[in-house]
Amino acid sequence: MTVIVLSGPIGAGKSSLTGILANYLGTKPFYESVDDNPVLPLFYADPKKYAFLLQVYFLNTRFHSIKAALTEDNNVLDRSIYEDALFFQMNADIGRATSEEVDTYYELLHNMMGELKRMPKKNPDLLVHINVSYDTMIKRIQKRGRPYEQLSYDSTLEDYYKRLLRYYKPWYDNYDYSPKMEIDGDKLDFMANPDDKQVVLDQITAKLKEMGKLPEDWNGSTNIQVEA
Repeated sequence: MTVIVLSGPIGAGKSSLTGILANYLGTKPFYESVDDNPVLPLFYADPKKYAFLLQVYFLNTRFHSIKAALTEDNNVLDRSIYEDALFFQMNADIGRATSEEVDTYYELLHNMMGELKRMPKKNPDLLVHINVSYDTMIKRIQKRGRPYEQLSYDSTLEDYYKRLLRYYKPWYDNYDYSPKMEIDGDKLDFMANPDDKQVVLDQITAKLKEMGKLPEDWNGSTNIQVEA
């Protein structure tokens, strides 16, 4: 049984790859609530006012998701609590959170991570990070069409998105909760190109086999579950 968590910037294709992987591996997908998130549009309208509230909202939902995922132990998450501080720290660094909010956020995160350490399964088995450039990120944001994410909605979003990408490399380098791997989201359009999708699936299953989480002769049957 295996828990896979995905990471990557806005528009990287995490939700799409979550569904692809869950179907391929015969596991359960966990999707982050975005379209019905009541705080997200408020944040894009007034980032300084709502940055803390948005991050607490996400932190809470990600905490519940990772607890459920680690309990069920056979699933894929499209974003996880391990990535949460990246977003809040970036917003804090550009003045969108007070020192009191920063202290409160990190105390909450510390308490939640402490509770995860007391669970029978304490960490995911694999992180799959989708690495994309700014141009690819913007193309995919435009394609999915959420109005408040578009550059035309707010001229400061270009700096926000570019800054976000700069935060990902040190975050990925320092991530140590599980084995990890990167997918080249610029080169491999796994959402639109079937050949690219198969390349990505082959890369991930090769990593799982290397870790002993899949049998060497496993061929991608959707009714087979990954091994303990």
